[in-house]
Amino acid sequence: MPPRSATTPRLLIRSSSIHAAGCYTLDPIPRGRRVLEYGGARISKDLADERYADRPVTYLFGFGDKGDVIDGFGTAMFLNHSCAPNCQTEESGGRVYIRAIRDIAANEELVYEYNLYDSDEDNADCYCGAPQCRGTMFSEEEVKRQARRKARKLARASL
Repeated sequence: MPPRSATTPRLLIRSSSIHAAGCYTLDPIPRGRRVLEYGGARISKDLADERYADRPVTYLFGFGDKGDVIDGFGTAMFLNHSCAPNCQTEESGGRVYIRAIRDIAANEELVYEYNLYDSDEDNADCYCGAPQCRGTMFSEEEVKRQARRKARKLARASL
């Protein structure tokens, strides 16, 4: 077996108090280190919308400025959302990586803010349990967009 890179932590998928299963590190991870890549097929958002129209769960990750998504079914799909993240995503050369934004202790769950967007859904409830939990996995911009859309609907209904 080839030696494991000092930059690649050992990860474990197990039960999570946030949502079903989560990804935990068995090794300490220093701030700034890349933890893993969000891998999977690159497809258009239109194809993703068609493919997952009737599915309540997806592991899609929007990236770039062309509206493409990663249809991910790897280890990164097990990272849960948190309003108090210890990781963040980073795009580089058409790839998406998960990077530690603070020192992470061994046995800690790896989490990042999903910042969901471009949704017609009204709910993406957050169950992270963080003291500063926003109550939603939507980005602040998406929350504002949905509020504007709702206000327009109410205004039209009152005419």
